[in-house]
Amino acid sequence: MNMAWKTDPRLRGMDPKKLELLSLFSEDIKKTPPDKMLSALMTLNKRASASGLSFSDRETALIISILTEGMPSAEQKKLQMLKFLAAQLSKGKK
Repeated sequence: MNMAWKTDPRLRGMDPKKLELLSLFSEDIKKTPPDKMLSALMTLNKRASASGLSFSDRETALIISILTEGMPSAEQKKLQMLKFLAAQLSKGKK
């Protein structure tokens, strides 16, 4: 993951606690293979929940956008498909 994400202007309005969590996450995923990225995102969500935080759909889309910027196209497509499937599954839970 490119560390330039920290200066991405789209993050300016995000809660500082969320940004700190993302910073820890960015350190963790340096060692994460692309095929384990969804699992890493789920772990991020659990950490956020445990801290009393939640990411909006817009924030989640932004995080995924930033994460996938340096990925090969094939990996980006896989992650987008997994994101779509996760969204479809969560709709069924409501």
